[in-house]
Amino acid sequence: MKIAELELRTINLPLVRPFRTSFGTQTAREVLILKVTTTDGIVGWSECVAMSEPLYSPEYVAGSLDLMRRFLIPTLAQAGDITAQDVAPLLAPFLGSPMAKATLETALLDAQLRIENRSLADFLGANKAKIPCGVSVGIAPSIDALVDEVSGYIADGYKRIKLKIEPGWDLEPVGEIRRLWPEIPLQVDANQAYGRSDGELLSGLDKFELLLIEQPLDEHDILGHAQLALKVLTPICLDESITSLHSAEDALALKATTVINIKPGRVGGYLEAVKIHDLCLNEGIPVWCGGMLETGIGRAANVALAALPGFTLPGDTSASSRFFHQDITDPFVMEDGFLHVPQGIGIGVTPHLDFLDSITSHKEVIAL
Repeated sequence: MKIAELELRTINLPLVRPFRTSFGTQTAREVLILKVTTTDGIVGWSECVAMSEPLYSPEYVAGSLDLMRRFLIPTLAQAGDITAQDVAPLLAPFLGSPMAKATLETALLDAQLRIENRSLADFLGANKAKIPCGVSVGIAPSIDALVDEVSGYIADGYKRIKLKIEPGWDLEPVGEIRRLWPEIPLQVDANQAYGRSDGELLSGLDKFELLLIEQPLDEHDILGHAQLALKVLTPICLDESITSLHSAEDALALKATTVINIKPGRVGGYLEAVKIHDLCLNEGIPVWCGGMLETGIGRAANVALAALPGFTLPGDTSASSRFFHQDITDPFVMEDGFLHVPQGIGIGVTPHLDFLDSITSHKEVIAL
């Protein structure tokens, strides 16, 4: 497969409501969208999950765009005839930047599967036609506001609720949601907001019978997570700490986690994500698919991944309406708490170009 040109565009897609975490508040999603066209005229799409600012990870939209333009795309161009499987080894000399690398790999994989007339779900090894939907709830301005928001999601049929927490916003809001909905599967996400000395505080969450506590400590503190796991009964789940198959192997060996959140962009792409899934499946470790406020392009690929057998917990694979009044693809609509896995070739969706153009702030085409 030879690349004829790549189109890089930045869009700004407003959110239904502000989404606040310990990393800051977002009112719109700035997204880098990539379109790859092969010399045979086949098109592949992907999106970069980096945020506007380097708060969740060192990557950010403008930096990813510059890195792709300066280094990653020229390297792929020099390679000539390539497949999606070639992307990771070709780009390995460039340190870090898994989100930018994943963007290129996914667009090429979409085009490759369209050539093969094969769906991403089939290629990855999915064994489900639909997946249960979980929803991630940001830090609300008040407990009453939180209750109103959660009640709406439960009425919509979501199968699992995830609450963002941080020091000062943890035991009380979680306790209130658990009191009102004692049976709903519930988990919390700290986004690295706590320290090693907070073990006693976090153990106070045990009484709420949560599915897991996600990434309570700094992403580099694997030892601290292992120590914390000895102090709390609630399972510790790692998110930001899992950046590759090797990091997952290390975390499991150190008993720092008993659940893993797999985010394809964070680990460098869907091919690496499947390797982590396979490791966890063999080790009996449950996994679930995290979200980064993806548009329909990224959501389609995540839903396909979440249909693999090891994904036994509902992920952040919510309906498009959770975040956007209008998505850039046909919307993902939840039915009885489930999303259907795309069965079309490639990632199974394409963007609506007129709407995409209307929210585009930057576009450039690189011919190879």
